[in-house]
Amino acid sequence: MKSKEEIAIEKFRSGLNCAQSVVVAFVNYFGYDAKHAMDLSIGFGGGIGRLQKTCGAISGAVMVLGMYNSNKIADMSLRKEQTYEMVQDFVKKFKKLNENSDCRLLLNCDLNSEDGHSLYTKLNLREKVCEKCIIDAVRLLEELVIN
Repeated sequence: MKSKEEIAIEKFRSGLNCAQSVVVAFVNYFGYDAKHAMDLSIGFGGGIGRLQKTCGAISGAVMVLGMYNSNKIADMSLRKEQTYEMVQDFVKKFKKLNENSDCRLLLNCDLNSEDGHSLYTKLNLREKVCEKCIIDAVRLLEELVIN
């Protein structure tokens, strides 16, 4: 059986974005449909629609935290507060590992410019930065929702 990290990286390498890869690694655990999860998370890659804002791995993790609490807490108000607390804790830990939470700052290049995209490819940032962020997100999620 593949680990959630292996699933996420395999999906990322097959063409899913960072957010989708994190979400898909957890859908079966929470009983959600993988196709719907991929559809819902598609716009969050590249820092939300390649705007390079919040890292897509974080956005995917936020969705996973929502799935976790939706299965666990019936009261919507309590579910929302618990999810917000978990998101804040997650982002704090992610930033400790990666120094930032914004895609543009993590990659240190503009994916929407020709020079930035060339740099992204030349320096293999997809593997060096994006895959690391995905793995970090999955590991942090496992600590928060599984262990």
